[in-house]
Amino acid sequence: MILSNALIAKGIANKWFSIDGLANSSDTTAAPFNTSAIDLRLGDELLVAPDNINVPTPIAIDLSGGAGIASVLSKHFELRKIRSDQPYVLQPHKFILARTFETVSFPLCETDGCTTYAARVEGKSSFARCGLLVHFTAPTIHAGFAGTITLEIINLGPFPIILKPMMYICQLIIEEVSGNPTDAPN
Repeated sequence: MILSNALIAKGIANKWFSIDGLANSSDTTAAPFNTSAIDLRLGDELLVAPDNINVPTPIAIDLSGGAGIASVLSKHFELRKIRSDQPYVLQPHKFILARTFETVSFPLCETDGCTTYAARVEGKSSFARCGLLVHFTAPTIHAGFAGTITLEIINLGPFPIILKPMMYICQLIIEEVSGNPTDAPN
């Protein structure tokens, strides 16, 4: 079951889950609420592959051990801070990683009769029509997760797109989990 805007506000108020940093958490007729989702904003840090990246040989990423991607990111991406007066211009066919400004928490329910929640993060259709894909793979925010949401962002459109911190960048769709899940490894 997908939660409506009214149930999302009720869930936040009753601490079924939390979304810290919201600009508004009670007026469900205004941003960041939609009828069945809540919009989240772009944080102020991006991971960007430099324009002059020089990789002499193909990179083989071994994800079976779990540490492969962290090694690639630390070697080949750089952290960029953005501000409203110094935005990031995402060029066509460029890929970056970003985080949401808001921090979410979907605690596991530990007693019978209570409800656990999970979510999906999705891009916004208005951005998609311009070629901007936001969080286009692995959209599930599992029950038990707490933190900011990492976003995979790519510009598949023909024009550069300006990214500013605090712009509404994605939407969170919150769902009820049937049954009480047990804690699982990441």
